[in-house]
Amino acid sequence: MVDDDNKIRDLIKQYLVEKKFLVTTAENALDAKKKIEIIKFDLLILDIMMPGESGLALTQELKKNNTTPIILLTAKGEVEDRIKGLEIGADDYLGKPFEPKELLLRLKNIIKKTKTKNLPEELIIGDATINLKKLTVKINNQTKKINPTEKKVLEKMLNSPGKIFSRQEIGKVINI
Repeated sequence: MVDDDNKIRDLIKQYLVEKKFLVTTAENALDAKKKIEIIKFDLLILDIMMPGESGLALTQELKKNNTTPIILLTAKGEVEDRIKGLEIGADDYLGKPFEPKELLLRLKNIIKKTKTKNLPEELIIGDATINLKKLTVKINNQTKKINPTEKKVLEKMLNSPGKIFSRQEIGKVINI
């Protein structure tokens, strides 16, 4: 979350932390760039109007070689402003004032879409090599085919490292 307004930054952070998100904040583009070099974020929320480099300039710079999704959160809510933000690469645009739940839903939707897309074609986990494109798992020089349903379950699990899934959660993944 990058915003020069301490109050807004702290309120959004508090809200998202209550919703079980891990949130890092920055008060300007320079501070954000330092943190982006160190941490791989799932999503960035940027204010447009900040002293120094604007959120638009930061978005344009980041999108040149970074696939991290960006939501622009700003008081500049005119149609032209939204179009400009989306044209330079923002994944979403939300005008202030806003409803925190709307921000949360937009954030969740973008993360859900990008998490699955960002999985590499081939993953190595222990002795297993998983190729999601070819639908294969190779263990001890033996290759086994997996079906599309098994792929869905694998993708869900790979996108949630460390999470233990109940039968009901796996059933929701495969729609049973």
